Amino acid sequence: RMADDIRANVKSLAEHSNGVTRTPGTASKTGASRKLVIKNFKDRPKLADNYTEDTWLKLRDAVGAIQNSTSIKYNLEELYQAVENLCSYKVSPMLYKQLRQVCEEHVQAQIHQFREYPSSLDSLSFLKRMNRCWQDHCRQTIMIRSIFLFLDRTYVLQNSLLPSIWDTGLELFRTHIVSDSAVQSRTVDGILEQIERERNGETIDRSLLRSLLGMLADLQVYKDSFEQRFLVETNRLYAAEGQRLMQDRDVPEYLHHVSRRLDEENDRVISYLDQSTQKPLISTVEKQLLGEHMAAILQKGLSNLLDENRVTELTLLYQLFSKVKGGLPVLLQHWREYIKSFGGEIVGTPEKDKDMVQDLLDFKDKMDNVAQRCFNRNETFINAMKEAFESFINKRPNKPAELIAKYVDSKLRAGNKEATEEELERILDKIMIIFRFIHECGAAFTSKLEGMFKDMELSKDIMIQFKQYMQNQSDPSNIDLTVNILTMGYWPSYTPMDVHLPSEMVKLQEVFKTFYLGKHSGRKLQWQPTLGHAVLKAEFKEGKKELQVSLFQTLVLLMFNEGEEFTVEEIRSATGIEEGELRRTLQSLACGKARVLNKNPRGKDVEDGDRFVFNGDFKHKLFRIKINQIQMKETVEEQVSTTERVFQDRQYQIDAAVVRIMKMRKTLSHNLLVSELYNQLKFPVKPGDLKKRIESLIDRDYMERDKESPNQYHYVA
Repeated sequence: RMADDIRANVKSLAEHSNGVTRTPGTASKTGASRKLVIKNFKDRPKLADNYTEDTWLKLRDAVGAIQNSTSIKYNLEELYQAVENLCSYKVSPMLYKQLRQVCEEHVQAQIHQFREYPSSLDSLSFLKRMNRCWQDHCRQTIMIRSIFLFLDRTYVLQNSLLPSIWDTGLELFRTHIVSDSAVQSRTVDGILEQIERERNGETIDRSLLRSLLGMLADLQVYKDSFEQRFLVETNRLYAAEGQRLMQDRDVPEYLHHVSRRLDEENDRVISYLDQSTQKPLISTVEKQLLGEHMAAILQKGLSNLLDENRVTELTLLYQLFSKVKGGLPVLLQHWREYIKSFGGEIVGTPEKDKDMVQDLLDFKDKMDNVAQRCFNRNETFINAMKEAFESFINKRPNKPAELIAKYVDSKLRAGNKEATEEELERILDKIMIIFRFIHECGAAFTSKLEGMFKDMELSKDIMIQFKQYMQNQSDPSNIDLTVNILTMGYWPSYTPMDVHLPSEMVKLQEVFKTFYLGKHSGRKLQWQPTLGHAVLKAEFKEGKKELQVSLFQTLVLLMFNEGEEFTVEEIRSATGIEEGELRRTLQSLACGKARVLNKNPRGKDVEDGDRFVFNGDFKHKLFRIKINQIQMKETVEEQVSTTERVFQDRQYQIDAAVVRIMKMRKTLSHNLLVSELYNQLKFPVKPGDLKKRIESLIDRDYMERDKESPNQYHYVA
């Protein structure tokens, strides 16, 4: 036995005369120190003649047993020691060569099971057989290496040109099995077929693919044998799928499909593909499902997504387009065009003028929301939105500015009948943003509107001071007064109207007047009852309610604290409200949706003989109820007045531009002057209007016509 040979050999070494010896004369002395002297062999011990051959036969038997999955006759430690003994006696080159040969013969024998595999059998069985062969080969190589570890760590390590035992195993499997064209083709075909099945919704054995693709990667043939074909197939699949689904599906459904496909492909990379495949794979999917269809997706679906405020799909659209080269610029372009088109409809449709400002505010809110929530607050998109608003709002001269001025006025007239102070402040801030997009408004018109906003800000500060002032009064009022101080000149002219206020209100007005003039001497306060509003506490059979009403509605309702029933004439006499305004006020209280008064006889209009009583049976689901005042329709004169204010302000700008150009150029023909004016003026203007302004400046001696050439102008210093 091999163990006996090794023992015999060790014994022969011990008996050699150059082994460990006693020093003469020391052993016999009791208690004397003993000294061991170790010396080198004079000659290296010789192995038995048949030791190398016999040992190799045993090692080869063990390798064969591993390869055939049978039991090994020898103890593994014993085999390891045998390899170490052979390596110690310079047998390493021969041992390495013989081991490689045995392994190569075994691997070569494996190829037949794949070459002869019936083509009629399905590819999945072929893949399973290939995987079993690979797993067996790996397991066998690991066991063989554990026996020949000493050889691997000495002789192989010292010879850099020699592959390790593990690398030798890989090289042999690659050379004799995977590099066989028929076997490789059938293996890769099978893998691609499984991936296609999974893409079509079938469940596959992912661990099988993970193992086989890991094999190709370990054998360093993954890219050449698999990845290139895989990417070509992927490109073909998604090119066809993109074309088909763009025809069959609407844009929201298509976007979700693309997102799902990208998630699936990323999951494939995690589950069984090599990590290096991720970038080219995802790039291929994005190109075929998105890159090739960007314009079509936007033309087919962006308007609908924005019209319907599909926040989820718009967010997804932005995320997907940001992945593709050129995606965001083309989305930006379509987004800008959509805003111009939709906004142009709002501004350019005269039949909808009454809703223009509110529609503009709603549209701006909607687009702001999209930019913030869906487009990741992208500055480029926000700036494009501003440019688009500026573009479409100036397509129609005068009207947007006129309507904005009226809208601000109506909101401030309504006060908290329609909104709380905080809501009103937010609305005014938004209006100011819209207003700043308008070019045509001259400096004076702009300063007026900005003056209106400044008044609102100053009024808030004054009210904080007034409330502190009221806390120090010895006779505090039970009415909470809020006053807006409006500077004359900034605001429209309001028709003065004297009404009869309750004594508590009059007293509180005087307290405020004393407080305000104490801080701002020399100013004059003129109260505007048409702009006043109040919150009244009322008790009905159903319970307590709060009514948000105008000052005129307040004066009417307070009368019913003093009596049960009043005629129109009695109410007019008690309140002092002008007849037309009173009829609209009574109509809003007794004929509208929230009827807190009952009118006798019933009817939609208020007549002279009508009588009014408090409606104790009034019911409403809300605690605080807004009772809207019925607005008097704007007269033609008011429309003309507003338009005229805008136009007159524009005239000053034209005059200033003409003088500025002529002062610089001294002499200029009519056509060149008009051309310069069009370049400088930021609002649309008719040639006839320019001609009128030039004539006006000639009349006022700012410039003169050339005596010989009437179309030539000279600047007059």
